[in-house]
Amino acid sequence: MNDQAQGSVVVTGASTGIGWAVVQVLTQRGFHVFGSVRKAADAERLTAAFGPAVTPLLFDVTDEAAVRAAAGRVETALGGRPLVGLVNNAGIAVAGPLLHLPIDDWRRQLEVNLTGVVIATQAFAPLVGARKPAAGRPPPDKPGRIVNIGSVGGRNANPFMAPYCTSKFGLEGLSESLRRELLPFGVDVVVIAPGAVATPIWDKADETDTSAYADTVYGPPLDRLRAYMLSIGKSGLPAERIGEAVHTALTTAKPRVRYTITPQPMQMLMADLLPKRVLDRIVGKRLGLLP
Repeated sequence: MNDQAQGSVVVTGASTGIGWAVVQVLTQRGFHVFGSVRKAADAERLTAAFGPAVTPLLFDVTDEAAVRAAAGRVETALGGRPLVGLVNNAGIAVAGPLLHLPIDDWRRQLEVNLTGVVIATQAFAPLVGARKPAAGRPPPDKPGRIVNIGSVGGRNANPFMAPYCTSKFGLEGLSESLRRELLPFGVDVVVIAPGAVATPIWDKADETDTSAYADTVYGPPLDRLRAYMLSIGKSGLPAERIGEAVHTALTTAKPRVRYTITPQPMQMLMADLLPKRVLDRIVGKRLGLLP
């Protein structure tokens, strides 16, 4: 571990996409990163790419015992120093019409995107400064911060994205409650809400099999939505933009509680300002859910 680093940050879901970009930006700015991955091969890729600036952690965010064990290893490595931050990035995206969605898929979505955030936060928040100082030890001069990677889908929901949007709406509430609960410790909580980002998640969307819904009323609208999502994904923001936003959230003197980073700011503004019934009709007609 590099003792000359500006500090250490834990980033979950660091194997690809936004997580990888966050690691890249933070290490370039002099931070040491503990990056969580689920596969040994991904841990090797992190080490090969970033060398001693990164320490891989091998765990699934839904595995409480594994996460707590990793937090113990991080605490030992820190040698009494606090974490500068925890970036809760690990997540998945489940899609499908809610009336037909397998319940196991629904549960998996919430388990990873919400319960996983709680598990990681409970394990690492004490290292950020959210704990009563030990006897004879003063509290940290500058407590760290928790950054939760949300989504523009955490405030405006698309049809057929109910599992994902529910998890991101929930993350907004979780973050606000947590931010207020951590006031006694001075630990801040910031949400980064990306729009379309050019990451491998769009390749997975292209491979998604929607044939199970072909004989329902949702078949053609699902195909239209997938085509639209793939089109905006390919022209999405570079993932490094999200990494830069995370760096800002961790280092600026007075961070905002939420940063929206999107390639379509006017569309997001309209979604926030237009009455929901108007948006219902617009979306319904575009996807063929309304005549």
